[in-house]
Amino acid sequence: MTEKKMTLASAMAAAAFVSASSALASEAITITHAGSQPAIVGAPDKFTGSVRVEDNFKATAPATVGGATVVFEPGARTAWHSHPLGQTLIVTSGVGVVQMWEGRQQEIRSGDTVWIPPGVKHWHGASPSNGMTHIAFSESLDGKSVDWLELVTDAQYSSQAAEGQQ
Repeated sequence: MTEKKMTLASAMAAAAFVSASSALASEAITITHAGSQPAIVGAPDKFTGSVRVEDNFKATAPATVGGATVVFEPGARTAWHSHPLGQTLIVTSGVGVVQMWEGRQQEIRSGDTVWIPPGVKHWHGASPSNGMTHIAFSESLDGKSVDWLELVTDAQYSSQAAEGQQ
């Protein structure tokens, strides 16, 4: 292929890409500044202890990914729950705990990334003596991203949560 034909083919491909991209991008870039969204107190049927949820972003169709920053004070935790398409946690500060049903508690620390597979019953939260913050991401399936279950009892939490037993 000659250079002129390659340039014309490249230009046509670029124009097609830009046209397709323009059709998909109907809105401008959105910036949500840190601290501009009010934090929500974690609902008592979904969390134990002092928890703040900063709903950073929700999926906007056709996207299905949503996420939130969750701040757990020492001893605070989620209820048992699962996600139809799984969940990713990125621990941004502190020391926490994650546990799947009938599994061992595992310590998580600032900088860790945690993947919970689809449908796995689990909970996560702060360690007994340290707070923990994470960003949680999950995808929606048929409009649902989480199935909330029963609260984690104090006995379940303390069964292995003493620091040093992780």
